[in-house]
Amino acid sequence: MKLTGDYHTHTNYTHGTGSVEDSVRQAEKIGLRQVAITEHSYKGWNHIKPGDLPKIKHDIEEARSKYSVDVLYGIEANLMSRNGDIDISDEELKDMDIVVLGCHKHSHAKLIEKIKFFLPNLLIKNPSKKQIERNTMAYLKAMDKHRINVLAHLGYAGCRVDCERLAIECAKRNIYIEFNGKRINFTKSDIEKMLKTDVKFIINSDAHNPLNVGRNHRAFNLIEKYKIPLDRIVNIDGRIPEFHRGE
Repeated sequence: MKLTGDYHTHTNYTHGTGSVEDSVRQAEKIGLRQVAITEHSYKGWNHIKPGDLPKIKHDIEEARSKYSVDVLYGIEANLMSRNGDIDISDEELKDMDIVVLGCHKHSHAKLIEKIKFFLPNLLIKNPSKKQIERNTMAYLKAMDKHRINVLAHLGYAGCRVDCERLAIECAKRNIYIEFNGKRINFTKSDIEKMLKTDVKFIINSDAHNPLNVGRNHRAFNLIEKYKIPLDRIVNIDGRIPEFHRGE
């Protein structure tokens, strides 16, 4: 089992420790065919600033001219509300190769959403069915309203969801569910339920250091532990995932 591409990485435009070129150089060094630069969007902690996107795109184009690895221009958007709002415009997303969606602890959401959405997830360790339904609907609404290609680290920041329901919808929309290199929050039951659907999974590093690009022992361990069929993973053994453009 060999990784073909890494589609969730960060650089020093947000809170990574290396440049775009550093990450691309590492991707080529370890034999990846593709790598995506997916900085945190505008209203997260250590987010991009207005005017950063053209600079990031320029750096990506420069790296493309120097290295053989295919470099994708992307973003990790923040889920901002119960209504599926995100913190980047759909117009900006049109220009991108990949859109990753994540829920984070420190998003600069509106006060009502901090009270009604983020804080209950952070404070309540055993969420009710109603809370899980609310979280699940937030993702479903985001998928309805915006172009999304990957759901990142589901269950992070206490945002527990109905994985089976999301998996069913992801399969219909060609959206991949991520096995994240820094955090995997799925239970055995979550995995079993998702495998009953047609959803596909993607292995990503979520690297914040160039040396971690392409590294994800958690995903490989999970796949082995739960005997996840390798044909359900879209970016291993020569396979290259397709990311819909939402058009």
